[in-house]
Amino acid sequence: MLAVLGLFLILALLDLPQRLPGILHILLLAGFAVALGLVGWRAFRGFAAPGTAAAERRLEQRSGLRHRPLAALADRPSGDDPAGLALWQVHQQRAAAQLGQLKVGTPRPGLPARDPRALRAALVLGLAAAVTMAGGESWERLRRAVSPAFAAPAAQPGLRLEAWITPPAYTGAPPVFLDPAGGAATVPAGSRLQVSVSGGGAGTPELGMDGETLAFRALDGASFTAEAPIEHGARLVVRRGGTELAHWALTVQADAPPTVAFAEPPARAQRGLGTRLPWRAEDDWGLASLRAELRLKQRAEAPPLVLELPLPGGVSGGVSGAGPKSARGTAQPDLSAHPWAGLEVEVLLLVRDGAGQQGSSEPATVTLPERSFNHPVAKRLIAVRRELSLDPERRAPARRTLEEVGRAPEAFEHDVTTYLAIRVARARLVTDRRPEAVAEVQDLLWEVALALEEGRDGRTQRALQQAREALREALNEAERQQAENPQGSQTPEQRQQQAELQRRIQELREAIRQHLEAMAERLQRENADAMPEGAQSRLTDQREMDRRTRRMEEAAREGRNEDARKELAELEEMLKALEEGRAQRAETPERQQRRERGQQQMGVVQDMVKRQSEMLDRSHQRAEQGERDRAQRSRQQRQQQQFRWPPEPPAAAPQPGAPDAEAQQERDQDGRRQRALRRALGELMQQFGDLTGEIPEGLGKADQAMREAQESLGQGNGGQPGDPREAQQRALRALQEGGRQMAQSMQRQFGMGTDGEEDGDPQDMAGENQPGGNGPGQPQAQGEGRDPLGRRSRDVNGNADNGADTRVPEEAELLRTRRLQDELRRRGAEKERPPEELDYIDRLLKRF
Repeated sequence: MLAVLGLFLILALLDLPQRLPGILHILLLAGFAVALGLVGWRAFRGFAAPGTAAAERRLEQRSGLRHRPLAALADRPSGDDPAGLALWQVHQQRAAAQLGQLKVGTPRPGLPARDPRALRAALVLGLAAAVTMAGGESWERLRRAVSPAFAAPAAQPGLRLEAWITPPAYTGAPPVFLDPAGGAATVPAGSRLQVSVSGGGAGTPELGMDGETLAFRALDGASFTAEAPIEHGARLVVRRGGTELAHWALTVQADAPPTVAFAEPPARAQRGLGTRLPWRAEDDWGLASLRAELRLKQRAEAPPLVLELPLPGGVSGGVSGAGPKSARGTAQPDLSAHPWAGLEVEVLLLVRDGAGQQGSSEPATVTLPERSFNHPVAKRLIAVRRELSLDPERRAPARRTLEEVGRAPEAFEHDVTTYLAIRVARARLVTDRRPEAVAEVQDLLWEVALALEEGRDGRTQRALQQAREALREALNEAERQQAENPQGSQTPEQRQQQAELQRRIQELREAIRQHLEAMAERLQRENADAMPEGAQSRLTDQREMDRRTRRMEEAAREGRNEDARKELAELEEMLKALEEGRAQRAETPERQQRRERGQQQMGVVQDMVKRQSEMLDRSHQRAEQGERDRAQRSRQQRQQQQFRWPPEPPAAAPQPGAPDAEAQQERDQDGRRQRALRRALGELMQQFGDLTGEIPEGLGKADQAMREAQESLGQGNGGQPGDPREAQQRALRALQEGGRQMAQSMQRQFGMGTDGEEDGDPQDMAGENQPGGNGPGQPQAQGEGRDPLGRRSRDVNGNADNGADTRVPEEAELLRTRRLQDELRRRGAEKERPPEELDYIDRLLKRF
């Protein structure tokens, strides 16, 4: 009986009977009733209540009593012998003393004998799983399981019933339209039901929900509507005049709170002063916001530092739509300027979903990175700032330290601004007792320390960077608003954003002016005559930058945000060149000359890659042309043999390696070019070895491959003509690898990239083989400013050309290009293709 009841409960809690048609639902209930009656009849058929003697015997056995004490207390002696009666009385006393040990014991239903395979465990497990899945709808599902629902009768002519459920906005889920014929649906918690009925007869419809009745609202004489929130599972019924029009079984999916955790322990970023915070977060409907709370571990009562972390897709701070359901990322905020820098903090991640539910991570501990200061006064000011973070009430020691610094102005070169700032900080600590005054003094001390450490040009450079970032953000916002309203007139928000953009451009222009003045002052102090002429002209002349900012302002005023962004990018390139000129000025003339020689040699390698690639292309073209010529001659010979009788013996086919006179002449030219290129490579290897003390291994492999290609072209020592393509491909790959090795060597030697970028990636310094020159097979014309290989060596101002117009391609790019060319050649060799297609492929091969 328990098995039958348990199976029925499992099916009911899974809501399976409700999904059956009414007839099958009734048959299922009848079947379970019959099964329950049958097993009940079999169970109670031979049942007999236990007697007193059996009950007493079970108590004695379960209690472990010997000699049946309960029976001894009920028995009577059969004789009247006084001795026997005395002995019997003693025996009863002993039996009565054992009654304190009586116990009922646990029931023994004997299930192992009835269920030797332990199927009852599976039944209990299934019942527990069904209860878990049903959740708060358990009683509602049990009620529906014993209440068969029949399909609604056929709709009356003209009756129109529409029902839909709108999920909450934070889910981002579309509306769920209910079938007018009835059915079941699962919806999120907090959804809203809307039902509309029109036509089909007289009377006002009613909406039944869990025993409650909600009247429809009349829209006109024949149309009605009703709305109701759905907070839990229910059976919805629409009736009119006692007739059921439709019914649905709704299941509500509860909204689980979001989860967030650290993907890795927080730590300092590998580069810079950022704090690396790897995180991962999940929610069943979508994440709305994510933030990190930092608390000072040595002063837990201090207000936390809250950092808003952006979510993928631009979701942050709460949105009306759905955010990502699962996201992970790494935030690297730079907190080196915060008063807690250098101190240990406790980090806690907090995530919120669209329903307002919040989840948190386990706390993690990290020490915030701090900037290192070399100036002695700056070090003391930062120490005072840190002590105030640990204990804001220790104003007296901080005041005494500031007084000691102020009494020694020679430590900060008698700078009046620094002295006044220190005096102001000291006075604020003495007179201003507000708690916010400590934070204001800490900010002031930070600015003074930065000024002492960096000088004026360092401050203006930071201000310039901030102005650039602010302008970039304003451009992004303007483009976003323009995308939302592409054709309409300007909205007030767009006009306000345009004014903000103009203000940001003015701030950038002022920041550039101040930065150039600060750099000019520093150069005047450090003897600006030692600066290279090109870089000095970039510092002293800002007319080009002014023109750029004016054009940027005009583009922003006219709504041409893309043009304004291009002007900003070009302006940033000019500022970058300005900083490169400053970095070059810091080098000794000898070191700068060696670096320029290395850059020139890098340019030679890039030109070698281009010329080797051109020779490889010509080799491919000659091979394809030879295959086409042989195929054409073979076709002509077959046609001639068909019309001759008796047939003549076929002429000897030309050898694949026997080219005609024109092809042989071109091979000889390529052989001479290959020999000259190899000789130039040898000189380059010797020069680079003299410069850096090491020769890249890739250049040696390229030299060996070039020698093999030269022999295949018939220009070696007794070499016979052959196929040079494989050797030329190896030479090309080896040149690329050698270029990367040269870039790495240059970075190690000079501590900077070959193009003046201190943080350049050595893997990207080999460049890409861009098209150039005068076409394949023709040497580039030499002229003023070009070396023997035809490469521009120096510009008119005497500055070394670093090969910026040529970039060595990566191996993956060359392989993709080579595969495309091979596929075109393969298709071009298939002469059964249409003539138009073959002609198009031939034009492509000649062009590229």
